Amino acid sequence: MKEKFYIDETDKKILQFLSINTRMPFTEIAKKMDVSAGTIHVRVKKMEDVGVIKGTCLNIDYNILGYSFIAYVGILLTKSSKTQSVLEKLAAIPNVTTANVISGKYNIYCKISAKDAEDAKNVIYKIDDIDDVLRTESMISLEESLNDQNRLMDALFK
Repeated sequence: MKEKFYIDETDKKILQFLSINTRMPFTEIAKKMDVSAGTIHVRVKKMEDVGVIKGTCLNIDYNILGYSFIAYVGILLTKSSKTQSVLEKLAAIPNVTTANVISGKYNIYCKISAKDAEDAKNVIYKIDDIDDVLRTESMISLEESLNDQNRLMDALFK
């Protein structure tokens, strides 16, 4: 188990600035915090080294690119299945944007982005064709009401 990393107030403020805009220059953050750019650089590097910061993220609006049909797919595997093998095959399908190994009714739960219902059907057929997939159940997303990766961080830092 990884050792817990202590985050002080300076680290929290840096993370809050970067969570709003991952491309914000360290010099700009430094000015807003009244510290040197070197301080920001050292702090960010340390948080990267311990794994608090894992790369940066680019948020793409797939609706604008024509992929506005979202569905969630529960995947039930055969008893003799190799979960890791199925996950690797799911990763080869570009429309599968997330996949989680879960407990409960299904073994894997994933999110797919598609152009329309026909496109989603073809993606689901690809999932169904994976060896060791016993069956799938799809749920269409009518609206994404909450998608805020920073909610937990904001709550932790209050």
